[in-house]
Amino acid sequence: MSELLRGYGRRALTSFVRGLVQIVLAYTVNLPLFILAVLSLAFIPLGAGVVMVPMVFQTIRSIANQQRAWAAEWSGVKIPVPYRPEPEGKGPFRRLGWVLTDPASWRDLLWTLLNVPIALVLGILAAGMALYGLEGVFVAPWVAMVADYGWGPFWTLDDYGVVGIVGSVVLGAGLTAAAVPLGPAFLKVHALFCQSLLAPTREALTERVQRLTETRSETVDVSAAELRRIERDLHDGAQARLVALSMNIGLAEEMMKHDPETAQKLLAEARESSGTALTELRDLVRGIHPPVLAERGLDGAVRALALTLPLPVDVQIDLPGRADAPVESASYFAVAEILANVVKHSAARRAWLQIEHSGGRLLMIIGDDGTGGADPAAGSGMRGIERRLAAFDGTMAVTSPPGGPTVVTMELPCALSSPKISPSSETG
Repeated sequence: MSELLRGYGRRALTSFVRGLVQIVLAYTVNLPLFILAVLSLAFIPLGAGVVMVPMVFQTIRSIANQQRAWAAEWSGVKIPVPYRPEPEGKGPFRRLGWVLTDPASWRDLLWTLLNVPIALVLGILAAGMALYGLEGVFVAPWVAMVADYGWGPFWTLDDYGVVGIVGSVVLGAGLTAAAVPLGPAFLKVHALFCQSLLAPTREALTERVQRLTETRSETVDVSAAELRRIERDLHDGAQARLVALSMNIGLAEEMMKHDPETAQKLLAEARESSGTALTELRDLVRGIHPPVLAERGLDGAVRALALTLPLPVDVQIDLPGRADAPVESASYFAVAEILANVVKHSAARRAWLQIEHSGGRLLMIIGDDGTGGADPAAGSGMRGIERRLAAFDGTMAVTSPPGGPTVVTMELPCALSSPKISPSSETG
């Protein structure tokens, strides 16, 4: 019985803490942010708002993302992130336009205002019932012993002494027990309210589905082209060498009795051809899915790749686990393509590479000290990377002014599994 009561008490206390968190968030964060957002919008004509608006709205997005996480963790209400991808350019006016033209920004702003009274009411219902019930069980009996009144859920009892003590315990326990199912229910109502404003709109979902459909179609075309390339490489490369190898071995068999010296030369050529065919097959397999990627994951594969480059690459990778195989493959080949461009076109003396996982997104940043001037629209390589990442709802941004440096930032939404201790940074 005591264990059951303690369990009820813990659940009621959890509802109290979470309800209190919602109240505090609404009045100490949401309300000031709403006021600051309105002021920053008013300051746009003065110039200060051009810088302030993206900063304030980014902060609002961070708070909204935290609310999404709480809604999923506390109430099982999943709220997808609706924001449009950040533009490639980093200028203040481009960032201002990106924020102001995203409908999710205005829904976030409306949420910061409406959440103040709604979080107050629902937070009090979730937290107050548990607090008041626990007060009746643990505090009011002592008050009834020394005061001339007892405790009641909505009023004071004129009687005190034994009646006041028993009444406070019974009524307080009843309220605490009621807070166990009702507290989470009030929190779920709040989560559903947040979902109504913070989730993507129907138009946004339609736009995203259309975009994903286009990227999936492009990915299918790329995959078909890749399969044709593999078939062509097999036919013109390894297959041709294996046919020649078979012919040399057949001729050597015929020449063995009559001209052993010639047969020995043919066997030597066959051995050389078999080694070349094996090398080509290994290269082909490595181009499809490198073995090191399957064995050591993205971390080990990228570090191994960096060691093969003819220029030093500073590698910093912090991945607490592994992504799904398709995501790892897309990320690896995107990194490999960018590093290949660095070697071929940048005239760089040094490059750097950073990979980390934060906020449910895989972030990959590659930079070099080369001549700059990289343009995704001018080459098929970067366009191919964009299509590869877009298939996973990923993005790529390139900053490459003339004279350098060039910085390529790629993001992929993904989850990690198989937690492990990440190796320390090293230089390749």
